[in-house]
Amino acid sequence: MKEKEVIRRGKGENYNYSQDHCFVKLSSRNTNGELCFVEDTLKPGFYLGRHHHKKMTEVFYILEGELDLIFDDGTVTATAGDTITVPPNVWHAASCEKGGKMLTIFKNGQFDLYLEKLSGMTDEEFADQELMRSVSADFDIYTE
Repeated sequence: MKEKEVIRRGKGENYNYSQDHCFVKLSSRNTNGELCFVEDTLKPGFYLGRHHHKKMTEVFYILEGELDLIFDDGTVTATAGDTITVPPNVWHAASCEKGGKMLTIFKNGQFDLYLEKLSGMTDEEFADQELMRSVSADFDIYTE
């Protein structure tokens, strides 16, 4: 990135899915794929299935509400002001019963490009589990 970039509240690349609403605050395109920030408003009943990353580190900073991060050795409940760092190769899932908001930082990941890819997919493509596993793996997201 050669010039400074200012992204205001409620702005950024916008992805509104059934379970969450994301604004990309820092694109991995601007950091040679090394860093990405996503502001994520989690809708009530949000659930992200068990997965891990081989290269990517995820940092969750909770802004509002309560998020359960489920690991093989137990569940951590995070509330506003809490930070949870998930290094590569750690299986995890996430749940937010009442809804909330968080900033997720992706180190060595291109999660914003994954969101972009998902936004162009059809319902039929989403229903194809093998295709979804392949697309996810392209962005360092591995499921069981």
